[in-house]
Amino acid sequence: MKKKINTGYILFLAIVSAIGGILFGYDTAVISGTIGIVTQQFSLDTLQQGWYVGCALIGSIAGAAFAGVLSDTIGRKKTMLIAAFLFCVCAAGCAESHGFAHLVAFRIIGGLGVGIVSIVSPIYISEVSTAEKRGTLVSLYQLAVTIGFLIAYLVNYAILDIAETHRFGSGFLNTHLVDEYWRGMLGSGVFPALLFLIIIFFIPESPKWLITKGRGALATKVLSRIYLTEEGVEHEYEQTRASIGSENKAEWKELLSPGILKAVIIGSAIAILGQFMGVNAVLYYGPEIFGKAGIAGGDALFSQVLVGIVNMATTVIAMFIIDKVGRKQLVYWGVSGMIISLVMIGIYFACGDSLGLGNGFMLTFFLFYVFCCAISISAVVFVLLSEMYPNSVRGTAMSIAGFALWIGTYLIGQLTPWLLENLTPAGTFFLFAGMCIPYILIMWKAVPETTGKTLEEIEEYWKGKRP
Repeated sequence: MKKKINTGYILFLAIVSAIGGILFGYDTAVISGTIGIVTQQFSLDTLQQGWYVGCALIGSIAGAAFAGVLSDTIGRKKTMLIAAFLFCVCAAGCAESHGFAHLVAFRIIGGLGVGIVSIVSPIYISEVSTAEKRGTLVSLYQLAVTIGFLIAYLVNYAILDIAETHRFGSGFLNTHLVDEYWRGMLGSGVFPALLFLIIIFFIPESPKWLITKGRGALATKVLSRIYLTEEGVEHEYEQTRASIGSENKAEWKELLSPGILKAVIIGSAIAILGQFMGVNAVLYYGPEIFGKAGIAGGDALFSQVLVGIVNMATTVIAMFIIDKVGRKQLVYWGVSGMIISLVMIGIYFACGDSLGLGNGFMLTFFLFYVFCCAISISAVVFVLLSEMYPNSVRGTAMSIAGFALWIGTYLIGQLTPWLLENLTPAGTFFLFAGMCIPYILIMWKAVPETTGKTLEEIEEYWKGKRP
């Protein structure tokens, strides 16, 4: 059946929800510019430095763990509002922290927001999207994450430049932008957080969530703004209603049914493995890694800006081709390129001097790695996780996969300084290359191609009702 779609309205809903991704990216990446000065100011050792980076991820793990249940209970919109509030508290609190313990506490609060929004924003976008454009629209969230990365890198670079070239007496500006410029870097996140908090009030609740809660009249009202004909609204409503079924199973019983349990395990596997392929080590510790390659100070932060630009530009490309090329093909080609670049970076650190390899060699493959990662696993993971599970348990199931993702992210954030010191940079990058192998095998053998399929058709596949 041909359905007339209000594409502009769907795009508006997706963009508003995707702003949560900007906060995700900013909160994740801004830490990279503060590691050196915070380590120096608070005399942190290697493990404490890892804790400073990893503490926010503890919050993310907790946020991801209950975000799905929370969003299934009170709705996607209200859950995003909670995340926006947590981002505001984190940014303001970090800027005014009185010591390392306070700084860690507010970073954990921000991590809660990151964990929540990483689950709820992609779910919301997938539930208001059409099957034909769902990959592109959910990729808007990943694009927003990369925009957040880039904004954080640019803010870090600009504030470091101010700190090195300006003095503001002994007041607020001097403390936050010069003497303890990490306060300005972390605190500037309050501006996008406030934007997100305000703009969420202008979007409706997810129609699929409303249908699962028996609020059909309100769901129909929202659907009528997405689908411009009565036939389209009725078809979408009935398809969602049929997928919920008449048995009204208990949520955990549904999750433990054979097909859905398999989907949850596979989703969790690709979520956690993706973190051991190096991407977050690059995002968190990029300046430190560049420093070990002989690129220090402002040049290291500028190199990180280049990482952010490549990451964002590549995600734009991925957003336009993901519904044409397909999820799995992007992963095959992208992860293959990641393996090559990681091996080349490892070779640079292992024997670059004896081979006469300069910093340009390392930076080239570093940026190539970011390109391959951004066009494959980074673009695909949230799309896949947001569309793999049934309407009735989508939030909870995605929370389980998100929990696995953030466990992996925490371990990498905590262990990377130790790996760089004890395994050497070369050994660390060779390890990341090796971890790409099981990821690509799972995608090949266990994950179906979901491009162009409705959420209900994907659900039927996992339940064994559709090939």
